[in-house]
Amino acid sequence: MKKAFVTKEMVEEAVKKYPTPFHIYDEAGIKENARKLKEAFSWNKGYKEYFAVKATPNPFILEVLKDLGCGTDCSSYTELMLSDAVGFKGSEIMFSSNDTPAEEFAYAAKLGATINLDDITHIDFLEKTIGKLPETLSLRYNPGGVFKISTDIMDKPGDAKYGLTREQLFEAYGILKEKGVKRFGMHAFLASNTVTNEYYPTLARELFTTAVDVKEKLGVEISFINLSGGIGIPYTPDQEPNDIAVIGSRVKEVYDEVLVPAGLSDVSIFTELGRFMLAPFGMLVTKAIHEKHTHKEYIGVDACAVNLMRPAMYGAYHHITVLGKENEKADHMYDVTGSLCENNDKFAIDRMLPEIEMGDYLAIHDTGAHGFAMGYNYNGKLKSSELLLKEDGSIELIRRAERPSDYFATFDCFDKYAFLAKKES
Repeated sequence: MKKAFVTKEMVEEAVKKYPTPFHIYDEAGIKENARKLKEAFSWNKGYKEYFAVKATPNPFILEVLKDLGCGTDCSSYTELMLSDAVGFKGSEIMFSSNDTPAEEFAYAAKLGATINLDDITHIDFLEKTIGKLPETLSLRYNPGGVFKISTDIMDKPGDAKYGLTREQLFEAYGILKEKGVKRFGMHAFLASNTVTNEYYPTLARELFTTAVDVKEKLGVEISFINLSGGIGIPYTPDQEPNDIAVIGSRVKEVYDEVLVPAGLSDVSIFTELGRFMLAPFGMLVTKAIHEKHTHKEYIGVDACAVNLMRPAMYGAYHHITVLGKENEKADHMYDVTGSLCENNDKFAIDRMLPEIEMGDYLAIHDTGAHGFAMGYNYNGKLKSSELLLKEDGSIELIRRAERPSDYFATFDCFDKYAFLAKKES
């Protein structure tokens, strides 16, 4: 059974300063998880985790990870800006984007970030943009077809907009070599949110064997292989979590089997994890403010899909704890809903929970990645605050809640509406 890392008493104290809804993150859990990941790949002397900024773009979270030796994986200009502001430098930043505007490539190059190209045409585009290619470049590989591990884990790279085909990959490495690139990387992302210890080893075999072929056919030696993300978490209580120690060990087995005999024993392994790193260590805390008894039993809360859109967007399951009632029987069936003018604004459908009374606090689990980050302002809703539960038990505000002035700020170019940006209520 999933257990919330905050209690009813902790939330009651927190709301004296920071009203619900809010996202809260567990610093101790984040640090422990990052240490386990680092240990799992400690056998590789060049290993580095590049945290996917898109998952949780908060500088306080990035500072925690930076102190643990992580880098950042960025996909946009503003994510690059955020990484730079926190103090990530040069090769500590991986820039993996697609359909990339010229100014974003230029800024990534200015920062000295490692650029991971998504298409063969981007070689010429990048060269024209910055004048000369960097000495280090990476290529994103898409083998196409269907990537399948088991009956449960399947994705379709052939339908994805990302990456180069195998033929393009080999051609591109040849072009980069001719143009003076000295250090080469390879990247792929073939499945999302996998809850199996076999995904990374399977992906590693695909990339390692390709790297050997590139060396044999082109004389190009890959310096680093980026396994990217894809390691998931058990959103539902019945799922067994991934064992990162087992995953790291099995990747090593493939490394020793494929790369070492081919003379590629110095290849560094990179990862770009977001969900695995942060999701279990964040929760959306919301308050029950309405109950409705019609064709179904509804509990209305003060959060909505703008605070967590995954359930509304694709029916994603997020476990819910009614704080203070953890030991009570889950014998009431509810739809837990938000206030958007959309019928899919539901955090849970036909969910068995303890009886919920008005004023109860609900902790919605596993929102630490792709939770706050995917927020938006539909219906004029304002994004919530973000809090950090520190290791010492104190709670720190790491992003204030949006105000009406934030929502109206982009109208300040119109004199007759500029006053709206000054109104706070």
